[in-house]
This record gives sequence, C-alpha cells and structure tokens, in this order.
Amino acid sequence: MRHRVAKKKMGRPEGHRGSLEKNLAVSLIIHEKIETTLEKAKFVKPFVERVITKAKKGFSSSDKIIVFNTVKELRKAIGNEEAIKKLMDNIAGRFEKRAGGYTRIIKTGNRDGDNANTARIELLPAEKKAETPKVEKKKSVSKKTEKKEKKNDK
Repeated sequence: MRHRVAKKKMGRPEGHRGSLEKNLAVSLIIHEKIETTLEKAKFVKPFVERVITKAKKGFSSSDKIIVFNTVKELRKAIGNEEAIKKLMDNIAGRFEKRAGGYTRIIKTGNRDGDNANTARIELLPAEKKAETPKVEKKKSVSKKTEKKEKKNDK
C-alpha cells in the first residue's frame, strides 16, 4: 500500500528519476514547451513550478547576496547554465506578478506504437495588459420628457 507517499517512482531507481526530472525541466525551460507522456508531464510540473518561484525570488531582489544564493540554488536544482540564464533573464521577469501556475498541460492523444497517453507541457505566455474598451454612454431620457416630446410632435 502506498499510503502517504509523496512522489511517483516512475518505474526507475532514485538516481535515474532525479536525472529524468532535471532533464525534462531543462528542456522545458529552454524550449518553453515539450511533448512527453502524460505521467512525465505531471511528474515534472511541480519541480518546474518550484524552480521558477526560486528564480523569481532572485530576480526581484536588488541585493547581490540574494541573487548569488538564488543562482547557487538553481545550479543545484537543474545544473544547466543556459537554462539558469534564461530563467533569470526572461522567465522570472515574465511571471513576476503571477503567484503560481506557470505551466499548463495539454493532452495530445495517444502515441503510435505503444499507445501511451501523450501531453504537451508548456510555460504560459506573458500576461497581456487588459485593454478596457471604451463604452459610449447613452443619454438617458426619462419617461416624462418622452411624453412631452410626443405631445409637442402632435
């Protein structure tokens, strides 16, 4: 029985599972979307969310020590300099005002060959500023003035 088990084992030993998580996260950060099996997408989503939240902490700070420590944590978590640079420069700024939910999973059907459920996991685009449409105000005409106008027209 798997009571109170936090993570899926993905049918792999611990070291292979960690490498899979890091590699999927790096690919997602660099390419901003990847297509994989549904289980792997669900497996990597919380990890990527935590990494982006760490990057936001370093991006929003002007203190060099906090930025240094954030980069150090990211190196430990994902270990790819290209991905860390993209996280700190582009992605953290994009999600600066967002409180979570940086990724989405879209199911894409079954794969030919082994009939595995596939899904595309992608980073959300930057939030666009909502444009408020200008609404023309209509002149409200009271019933009394309408009746007066009708009487005048007759």
